[in-house]
Amino acid sequence: MMTSTTQDTTAYGSVEAGATKWVCAVGSEPDDLQAETRFPTTPTETLARAIAFFQDHQHLGQLAAIGVGSFGPVDLNPGSATDEYITSTPKPGWANTDVAGPLRQALGVPVRIDTDVNAAALGEYRWGASQGCTISIYITVGTAQVSAVGASRMSGASMGSFIPR
Repeated sequence: MMTSTTQDTTAYGSVEAGATKWVCAVGSEPDDLQAETRFPTTPTETLARAIAFFQDHQHLGQLAAIGVGSFGPVDLNPGSATDEYITSTPKPGWANTDVAGPLRQALGVPVRIDTDVNAAALGEYRWGASQGCTISIYITVGTAQVSAVGASRMSGASMGSFIPR
């Protein structure tokens, strides 16, 4: 775990919400990761541990927002009663779990959740191999998920699944 003594820096939280482990981090930019933790997952315990991590690291800077990239399916429809929930997943204990709501309520900061594939695509588009490209297409081979990111749309647009033959 890395730490910093800077207290006047704007910090951002990130969560890689995997079905078997979560990775939480705080930093001011991609090259300034100040704290990180990893832990196994169960829905209730995992959210509490993530909240505690961000509360424990508020001394690293004013937490401005948290981004979550999650396994899915994730409901990304703002008009839906289950917006920002992990929905009909086969992962034990995770079906119909509100992920962003508890983080937002406990920490008092904006929280944005997206699928793990869309989050990875956006990361590559903004800071990685697709930086500077007008359009980027990101394929996750393990799950056969595809996401596209373009200059006019700064969040991933999931293009669905495919079965390689």
